[in-house]
Amino acid sequence: MSVFNYKRRPSSVTHIGCVPTGGDNPIRLQSMNNTTTTDVEASVKQILRIADAGADIDRLTAQGEREAHAMGEIRRFVHELGYTIPLVADIHFNPKAAFAAATEVDKVRINPGNFVDPGRTFVKLEYTDEEYLQELSRIENTFGPFLELCKKHGTAVRIGVNHGSLSDRIMSRYGDTPAGMVESAMEFLRVARNHDFSDIVISIKASNTVVMVHTVRLLVRAMDAEDMHFPLHLGVTEAGDGEDGRVRSAVGIGTLLAEGIGDTVRVSLSEDPECEIPVARELVNHITSLSDAPEINADIALELLNDDPSIHRPTAAIGLCGGSNVPVVMGYDHIPADDISEHTAHAVLSPEFNPEDVAGKIIVISSNHQNPVGEISAAVHRLDILGLSNPVIARLGYNGLPAGTVTIHAAADFGTLLMRGLIDGIDLQADTLSDEDRTRLSLGILQAARRRVSRTEFVSCPGCGRTLFNLSKTVQKVKNATSHLKGLKIAIMGCIVNGPGEMADADYGYVGAGKGNISLYRGKTPVLKNIPAETAVEQLISLLKADGVWREPNDTENV
Repeated sequence: MSVFNYKRRPSSVTHIGCVPTGGDNPIRLQSMNNTTTTDVEASVKQILRIADAGADIDRLTAQGEREAHAMGEIRRFVHELGYTIPLVADIHFNPKAAFAAATEVDKVRINPGNFVDPGRTFVKLEYTDEEYLQELSRIENTFGPFLELCKKHGTAVRIGVNHGSLSDRIMSRYGDTPAGMVESAMEFLRVARNHDFSDIVISIKASNTVVMVHTVRLLVRAMDAEDMHFPLHLGVTEAGDGEDGRVRSAVGIGTLLAEGIGDTVRVSLSEDPECEIPVARELVNHITSLSDAPEINADIALELLNDDPSIHRPTAAIGLCGGSNVPVVMGYDHIPADDISEHTAHAVLSPEFNPEDVAGKIIVISSNHQNPVGEISAAVHRLDILGLSNPVIARLGYNGLPAGTVTIHAAADFGTLLMRGLIDGIDLQADTLSDEDRTRLSLGILQAARRRVSRTEFVSCPGCGRTLFNLSKTVQKVKNATSHLKGLKIAIMGCIVNGPGEMADADYGYVGAGKGNISLYRGKTPVLKNIPAETAVEQLISLLKADGVWREPNDTENV
C-alpha cells in the first residue's frame, strides 16, 4: 500500500467466464438480481437491464439444486440473446446447490460461515486444539471435491465472508472480530492452494464500515504473509438506499480503493439492482483517476499507520474540536474564527512551515493537488512528525459538480481521511448544494464512518431471490415511521441469511421470515416471530414504545 499516492495492489488474475479479474485488468463492476431464480423470464430480463447499465458480472441466489439448474437455463437464454455477462450463483447453507451450480454458471460464491459448518446459533462451543484441527479436516473433505469439480468445468469461486454469518466454530475461538473473519477466509484459501486452484475471488464484508475496512486490511496482510495474492471483491453489505446507501458504500469501498485495494466492486443498494452500477462506476472512476496525479513525496509518521480505523490521531481539544470531541462540521458547529489557522497542505509540507504560527489553533488544511486526500494525509503526517497535536479540519471543494457526484466523491474523500484517523472535522464546499444539503451530507459521512451519530441509522440489504416482500417499499415505510428517532439503529433484512448476524450491533431488526411474514428482533434476540407483514411496522412501533425509546415526531425533546 502506498501511503499518500494511489497505486493498485498487485493481484493474480481470476477468470470469470470471459471477464478476467485482477492483475492489470480494470476494476470490475457487478450487481445481483433480486428476482426469484426459478422465474427464468423475469431473471433474464433483469440480467439484461443490469448488463445494459454497464455491469461486468451479475449474481443470482441459488437456495437449492433447483435454483442452481435454473441458472443454467437462464445463462443459455442470456447467451442466445447475445450477452456474455458472467453469472454467479450465490450459495448459503447448501453445499449440494454449490456442486450443482458449478456445472451451470461461471462462478459460484460460497460462504465459509455456512458451507461446511451449520448456520450460526450464537452458541459458545469449546474445542481442544486437536478437536479444532479435526473440524478443519471437514472443510477439506467438502470444499476439496467442490474445487476439483470447478476446475473440471472452468468455474471460478468466490469465497465470501460476511460479518453477519460467521460460524459458531469461528465465533467461539476468535469472537465476532475482524481476526475471526480473516481466519474464516484463510481456512478455505489454504484448501484451495493445496488443490492448486487459483480462479478465486475473495470478499469480506460488513455493514459496519469500520469493521469492513479493518478486516480487508488485515486480510491483505494475512494473504501477503502466506504469499497469496487473489483478487478482492469490495462491498459494504446492507448499505441501504438513497443518499445514506451511497455515502456508506463510498466511505467503505472508497477508502480501500484509495489504498489500492480492490479488483471488483459491488455497491449494495436497497433499490433496483441496475441502479447500483452508475454509483459503482462513479466511485471507481473517481479513485482510479488518481493514478495520473503527480507523486507526493513526504515523510511518514509510522505511528499514524493503523489497520484499525477506530484508532485516531491523538489531538488536543480546542473548543469543540479535537480531543475526545466528535468531529465537527464547518458551517454547522460554531467554531470561532480566532480558533482557526488556515493552510494549504503544500504550505504545511514546505520547509518554511513555522509551528509557532499554529500554536493553540485548529488547523484547516485544503489542497489544490490532483490527489488532495493524499496531500492532506501527508500534511497531517508532517504535523505529527513535528510533534504538533493540533486538531485538523480537512477542506475539500466540489464546486460545479452535480449533487449526486458530490455525494459519492465527498464520501469517498472525507471517508478515507476519517478511516485513516487523521482529521477532527470536515469542511465540505460545493456550490451545487444548499447549506442544508451540505450539512446533511457532512453529518451523513461522519455517521457512515462511525465517528458521529446525528440521526437514525438504517441497515437494509439490497434484496435477492430469497426476499419475499417488496424490500424497497418496506424500507421506506420503516424509515417514514422511525427516522425521527435520533441515535437508534434499525436493520431491515430480507431474510435470515445475514439477518441476525448483521444486526449484531443494531438496536432493532425487521427480518423476512417467509412469504408475507416478518420477525422483529431486539438486538440478536427474536421478540415477535412470523407476524403478518401488513402489521409489522405498527408492531415495531409498539415494541419501541414498550421499551421506552419511542418519541412522537413532534416531540421537541427528540430534536
